[in-house]
Amino acid sequence: MLEPAPSYRRIDAEAVVRTIETLERRVADRFPASGLSRVVAELLAVGTETAARIAVLARPNLPLRAGVAVLIATLALLVGAAIASLRGPSEVEGFAQLVQVVESAVNDIVFLGIAILFLVTLEGRIRRRRALRALHELRSLAHVVDMHQLTKDPEQFSTARRDTASSPARTFSPYELARYLDYCSETLSLTGKLAALWAQRFDDPVILSAVNEVEVLTTGLGAKVWQKLTILDADARPRDVS
Repeated sequence: MLEPAPSYRRIDAEAVVRTIETLERRVADRFPASGLSRVVAELLAVGTETAARIAVLARPNLPLRAGVAVLIATLALLVGAAIASLRGPSEVEGFAQLVQVVESAVNDIVFLGIAILFLVTLEGRIRRRRALRALHELRSLAHVVDMHQLTKDPEQFSTARRDTASSPARTFSPYELARYLDYCSETLSLTGKLAALWAQRFDDPVILSAVNEVEVLTTGLGAKVWQKLTILDADARPRDVS
């Protein structure tokens, strides 16, 4: 029996996690005990958590929905009982009294509607808050990756280089620096893919906006990395695809 062909119209969370696992091994093999290897290991942990978080939040929160239904029914009963207990005048005397009666009824309806709207949207707001917290973690990881590549400057190989007492230690060869920057670029790209998993599952406009911010951030930081790689490419650096 033939297996179903994979769909290329959706991002496969398991495939993303497997790609991060491979990257984590590659970084650990070439730069063992480096800060970048620890960052990628943390990204792998976040990626594994992301799939589980999305699965949990996508399921209906039945206890919360039951509680909301009970509260709405209770509010409706209280309002109905209050209306039934009213003993107003048998006849409305004048336009002013009519306005007061209508205004009071409208206020009660508006307040009841606001309360019901608050309860009905409670589940969505809880989901949104948890999703934004997860996306904030991805945003922080992207900045950490950027911190690791800040001092990895290809101009360190310039003959005009003059270090000072505060200059960072630069021990990479041009080839090693290129690999390091490649790994930074891949890490940023995969961070954006994890963010895209949230947009793929939830169409909340606030979540979509936060996902877009993470993707713009990782793309911009990745462009900075590729600018450095372009400088190294000008020296015809050797390539390694491991």
